[in-house]
Amino acid sequence: MERKYFGTDGVRGRVGQFPVTPDFVMRLGYSAGKVLAIDARERGSAGKRPAVLIGKDTRVSGYMLEAALEAGFSAAGVDVCLVGPIPTPAVAYLTRALRLQAGIVISASHNPFYDNGIKFFSARGTKLDDAIEKQIEAGIDASPECVHSADFGRARRIDDAAGRYIEFCKSTFPNDLDLRGLKIVVDCAHGAAYHVAPPVFHELGANVETIGVEPNGININEKTGATSPQALSHEVLTRRADLGIALDGDGDRLVMADAGGRIYDGDALLFAIVRSRLRRSAVAGVAGTLMTNLALEHALAELKIPFDRARVGDRYVMEMLLQKGWLFGGENSGHILCLDRHTTGDGIVSALQVLCALREEGGTLEELLGRLTLYPQVLINVPLPEGFEWKNHDGIDRARRKAESALGGDGRVLLRASGTESLLRVMTEGQDRETVQNAAEALADAVREAVFPSSDTR
Repeated sequence: MERKYFGTDGVRGRVGQFPVTPDFVMRLGYSAGKVLAIDARERGSAGKRPAVLIGKDTRVSGYMLEAALEAGFSAAGVDVCLVGPIPTPAVAYLTRALRLQAGIVISASHNPFYDNGIKFFSARGTKLDDAIEKQIEAGIDASPECVHSADFGRARRIDDAAGRYIEFCKSTFPNDLDLRGLKIVVDCAHGAAYHVAPPVFHELGANVETIGVEPNGININEKTGATSPQALSHEVLTRRADLGIALDGDGDRLVMADAGGRIYDGDALLFAIVRSRLRRSAVAGVAGTLMTNLALEHALAELKIPFDRARVGDRYVMEMLLQKGWLFGGENSGHILCLDRHTTGDGIVSALQVLCALREEGGTLEELLGRLTLYPQVLINVPLPEGFEWKNHDGIDRARRKAESALGGDGRVLLRASGTESLLRVMTEGQDRETVQNAAEALADAVREAVFPSSDTR
């Protein structure tokens, strides 16, 4: 059974358009509640009403979708714990810490405010298994049938959720180290970490200055955060800070900047963490994705650390890590997995691991990376109509082979349909920036011509 509604990271789309509508989200909550209730009974929890936790980012649509989810779960006889705006990885942690059946996040991550979505975490604090998602999908289209009135789920608010998560984040940083003497700019993208991330770094001793901490419901990810790191770079330089930390709207991505304003993406930061860990103990292997920079793969090979690529999406990186028994992985977008610290990608926790390496080894971020210099990589997004068979298109295939030839043996070309948007992602990579840029633009033009021929009279 193929997924009907779930993408690589839950259900996501434009608010008010199917499937991100109150009616659908209520039925999603109801179906999920029924599946989780059955699972709870099978695990021997008969007589005890299952409970879930619902968190959200700062989008104005979160209020509407939260109410719809709550109604669906209640109708299925599932209790709901509400925590309000809080980072996605906080939901994963609290679900596990409070021994709940599942955690649900209302967020579209790095997308604009007019998008939103629903994603699930298991009782273990990991992304929900594909099999469970398929069971939920199977019941969405059926009309909800409420449980008996006496069995309705109840809702309560957990007022100390943010404080619990702050303490958890701090616990991933060594007790014998602190951040005293460091001036850090923290950019929260006007998102879910706006009231959580600054206290974490401040309470560890850093002098913290903030941007992106004034959410108004519609400014999430707007020209700020991990997807717009130029804002962080500018502020670090202007405020003469030692470092900058940028998160995305739901707090699971990380980008950093050094005192000179140079930006470090997920590939560079993952390498910094792994290289530091290697000084303490062996690193069994590292998982990346099809988008991971070739230079990282080559640098890990020099350290004799195995490396493998998963499909794009942190859930697939996680699957590979669990399959191989490895602890470290990530994406160049800033999702970094340190399974010795958390069960999911966490921007704050990942930043603390980089800061730990800096404190232990001294020096700068650039020095922490050793000889790693990432290859130029160009990504162009091309709108893709639903159902367009780009994989079997002769013109696109010819353009792809021409781009590969131009880049030579030291380059890569990747065409990938987005799992969250109607886009074809065109990526080229190599050692010469101009050649990489030209190859990407030529290939993107060929895709546009294939999708929307110049003779099209639309």
